[in-house]
Amino acid sequence: MTIHEFKMPDVGEGLTEAEILKWYVQPGDTVTDGQVVCEVETAKAAVELPIPFDGTVHELCFPEGTTVDVGQVIISVNVGGAAPEASAAPAATVAEAAPAAAPVPAPVPVQEDEEPKGRQPVLVGYGVAASSTKRRARKAPAGTVPAAAVPAVAAVVPVAVSVPEQLNGHGPAAGRPLAKPPVRKLAKDLGVDLATVTPTGPDGVITREDVHAAAAPAPAPAVEAPAPTPVAAPAPAAAPAQAAAPAPALSAEGREARETRVPVKGVRKATAAAMVGSAFTAPHVTEFVTFDITRTMKLVEELKAGKDMAGLRVNPLLLIAKAVLVAVRRNPEINAAWDEAAQEIVLKHYVNLGIAAATPRGLLVPNIKDAHAQTLPELSASLSELVSTAREGKTTPAAMQGGTFTITNVGVFGVDTGTPILNPGESAILAVGAIKLMPWVHKGKVKPRQVTTLALSFDHRLVDGELGSKFLADVAAILEQPKRLITWA
Repeated sequence: MTIHEFKMPDVGEGLTEAEILKWYVQPGDTVTDGQVVCEVETAKAAVELPIPFDGTVHELCFPEGTTVDVGQVIISVNVGGAAPEASAAPAATVAEAAPAAAPVPAPVPVQEDEEPKGRQPVLVGYGVAASSTKRRARKAPAGTVPAAAVPAVAAVVPVAVSVPEQLNGHGPAAGRPLAKPPVRKLAKDLGVDLATVTPTGPDGVITREDVHAAAAPAPAPAVEAPAPTPVAAPAPAAAPAQAAAPAPALSAEGREARETRVPVKGVRKATAAAMVGSAFTAPHVTEFVTFDITRTMKLVEELKAGKDMAGLRVNPLLLIAKAVLVAVRRNPEINAAWDEAAQEIVLKHYVNLGIAAATPRGLLVPNIKDAHAQTLPELSASLSELVSTAREGKTTPAAMQGGTFTITNVGVFGVDTGTPILNPGESAILAVGAIKLMPWVHKGKVKPRQVTTLALSFDHRLVDGELGSKFLADVAAILEQPKRLITWA
């Protein structure tokens, strides 16, 4: 039997991990070169992974919902044609060879450590390397089996007696705790000493969950066990009162019912990091304008009824996006980026228009490439495809790269306005508020009109107050008088 292993690839630019969302195959299934075997979520998007060879699935190394570091084996495939059950032979050989190698009861832990059917304790490129196993065996206590005496065992299974103590970091032969670089960085950020962490991962490797558990505050003694003896009892009535109120809410079940912890990973984790970086790197300024958008709303209805836009989705966001593109043409300096390394302002002569989309996996900001060159029908089709793809969770990392300007429509949630945070690498972002029927002075009289508020946040290193104000005023002026879409274009 020939086993080929497929490792978690770097499906994004420099990403270090991905979460396995769904397996499309199971052990024993036949796979072909190019067949999609699983869907993973990176810090940027959900991506389907194809297998690069033919064969029969031997093992799925991680269950769904597991976050896996790039480079770790996630699936093994038998490409030699032999039955998968043959993989049990090496384990049996090891179990039989161990008693002959040494009289000490080493085979017993080996049998106890065997995982369910078909799982090998150590795979190539995964788990404890043979060299590290030999190094720990030389430091083992006198009562353990020497590594040289059982070469066949050391090649497949870690030394049974001394390794668990060493991996926990508590035995006399304890070495450097086993943890992958992302986990070490997490421990450093949380101020956790890995030597004090009890590992629960395969082969004694410290996992992210172990670090988080070590970083969690210890429960208060009163929560674990209320003091059975009264410290002070000034009045006889106090004891019955305490006895009648046991405090079930302080139990573990009570705490779990009152709180839910949700791991931050994938897109949400990346968004959080990006927003923190943007908020504390770019000096934000936000300006607002409230105006009458009634004429644009009437134009939306006319376009819906017209033949030119038949079959296309027409809504206020479409015309707002078009107004932004026209305003960018009138104020090209708004479409720029800050190059920190070169200390330069990079003017973009194209507009990759980002549209913030709320999805079950978090906030995504895919962008329409070269939106400035699209006609209104083309822009409508691009917007529809962008939104539907994002909601289905099929947005690719490439679709979220290279944006130059972003629109976020908070009005769909009934919000009047907000102060949006810049998408990293961009100079401005426009928040669109709810469109409401309000009393408004129109032609000298108070009348009910459709009114909305726009909020423009911009990077003050790139955009000064004059430029930001002119751009925002132009967008509002176009939407107040949509015929300017023609005259200003």
